[in-house]
This record gives sequence, C-alpha cells and structure tokens, in this order.
Amino acid sequence: MSYNLLKGKRGIIFGALDENSIAWKTAERCHEEGAQIVLTNAPIAMRMGQINNLAEKTGSQIIPADATSIEDLENLVEKAMEILGGKLDFVLHSIGMSVNVRKGRKYTDQKYDWTEKGWDVSALSFHKTMQVLYQKDAMNEWGSIVALTYMAAQRVFPDYNDMADNKAYLESIARSFGYFFGKDKKVRVNTISQSPTPTTAGQGVKGFDGFIAYAEKMSPLGNATAIDCANYTVSLFSDLTKRVTLQNLYNDGGFSNVGVSNDVMETFMKE
Repeated sequence: MSYNLLKGKRGIIFGALDENSIAWKTAERCHEEGAQIVLTNAPIAMRMGQINNLAEKTGSQIIPADATSIEDLENLVEKAMEILGGKLDFVLHSIGMSVNVRKGRKYTDQKYDWTEKGWDVSALSFHKTMQVLYQKDAMNEWGSIVALTYMAAQRVFPDYNDMADNKAYLESIARSFGYFFGKDKKVRVNTISQSPTPTTAGQGVKGFDGFIAYAEKMSPLGNATAIDCANYTVSLFSDLTKRVTLQNLYNDGGFSNVGVSNDVMETFMKE
C-alpha cells in the first residue's frame, strides 16, 4: 500500500545488491511512495548483483561509486543532483564488509590491513559521504540521512568480529556529524539497528542461521524483515519524522530490550 509519503522527494540509495538486500527493498518502497532515486554501489558489487533490474523497475539511473573514495562520492553527488533536478531529500547508507569475516580470521587474530579496509568501507565511508553532502550543500532542509547498523555495537556477539567495532564507529559518526548537519543545514541523521536479516552480506557471518532462530525466539514480535526495515526507513525519510535526529533506532521486534524469553528458557529446561 502506498501513501505518497515521499512524493516529490529525491534521494540516493547506497548498497542495493540483490532482492535480499535491505537497500533493494528500500529503493522499491521509496519508488512506490513517489520518490525519484539514484542507485549506487561499488563497481565490484555491481558486477556481483542485479542492480540493473532494480533500476529498470524503479525508473532509476545507476552511478557506480566506491564509497571510500572522496572523488567518487563527489562525482556521485554532483551527477545525482543533475539527474534528479535539484538537491537531495534523503540518503540511505547500506554498506558493510569485513575482510576478516570473509577470510575466517578470528577477532583475536585479526589481520590489521583487512581490519582497516573493513572499517573504511563499513564506517568511515559514512563520514566521507556526509562530508561530501555537507560541503556541497547537497541536502534540502529537513532532509534525512539513514545508515543501517546492528546491536553488536552495544553487546557482544562473538562471531560478528570486527564488524561490531565498525558499527559502533558508524553510530558515533551519525551522532557527531548529525549534530552539525542539524544545526547548520536542518538535516536529520539517524541509524536503524535492524534484526539479523538473511541478506547476502549477513549470511557470511558464522552461525548466522542459528542466531536468526535464536533472535526469533527472543523477540516478542519476531525478527524484523528486510521489508519491515524498508518501511521504517521510508518513515524516517518522510516529513512525519522531521525532528527525529541523532538517534539509534531499534527495528528488531523487541529483541534489544529482552533479557530472556520463555521460548529460550524452555529450550534450556528440556536439557
């Protein structure tokens, strides 16, 4: 169902890879709610995914960009404003990658050049993106910038590895840069802490299937899906949330506030 929540708005969606990705679902929902969008991803990710199908479905153009490159980001923002016909109203940062996780290196045995690469892609890229948007005065007043995170930034999930550190850094950037974006440009910056979601990236974490099942049993409303996250993101892009900023907002079926659930306790009591 569409409510025209984003009618006349323009934005950039980072990170759509395939139909499983939250960015993909968000792009679809933004289009359904009346927005015009530009899609972007790293060139290597674009070769792996099906972003061209999404562009066709949403009537969008694609601008390849390495989010760790200031030059690429400047080109992206300039071209996006040219294509869309003006300043931007929203941006979704949906980017995350850990080479240590991909290569099976434990948190206690990191290869630090891999750590730095993951940090640059997953966290520092958010600062770089906002710095380019800020310095180019590319956002309309009351615009909205959202990044996706996970509660491993606050609690220990051993197999999440250095991505936990990346997400903690990402959330800090949202608060710190969000202050300046709010004061100087009247732009909102928030993060959404999402349930574990079976995206291509998420499934690369060791024991992911087991953890999804555990989170489902721990959450009173069950795990939030990719489309749930997309809908929440649309609400943050809309004018209905004009003064929500500097927040880390949980979209996790209540998981973050549950100490233990009856379903989980029953599993242990059977042993």
